[in-house]
Amino acid sequence: MIRLVLPDRSRRDSWLDAIAEFGGDTLHGFSLFGHEDADLSDDAAFERWRAREEAQRTVGQDGFVPATVWWIVDDTEPDIVLGSMHLRHELNDFLLAEGGHIGYAVRPSARGRGVATAALAACLDEARGMGLDRVLLICDADNAGSRATIRRAGGVPENGPGTIERFWITL
Repeated sequence: MIRLVLPDRSRRDSWLDAIAEFGGDTLHGFSLFGHEDADLSDDAAFERWRAREEAQRTVGQDGFVPATVWWIVDDTEPDIVLGSMHLRHELNDFLLAEGGHIGYAVRPSARGRGVATAALAACLDEARGMGLDRVLLICDADNAGSRATIRRAGGVPENGPGTIERFWITL
């Protein structure tokens, strides 16, 4: 079963391996915010990042809205981080225009197995539990996989083709 877990030291190396699989591509949902992935292999740097993310859950840090980041795992191999999910608890003008409530990414080696679909469903449950009644997801227009995942979760398109596509999901 796919589930979301809060970041912890025991899975850090697997998380860094997941980041490395992207080969420098944009990491949606990984919540690095100024931390270089090489720095995060250092225990002290990782703990600073983790403490920032913990604080971020209740009070926005560094000009960002409050948000929660989880790692995506599968109970069959719970030590392997398959990706990351980022839920912003509210929207500001930038997020309303370009970011949305939820950002996520699944490591390339874990794609095509329903990981994103199951992780997004779990994230929507979290959003519902926080009292959100609908969430905005945005994906690049050329990201067919993300578009399909969002639509499977009930995403209703807000706009037509462009560089980004916007979807609302009623919870």
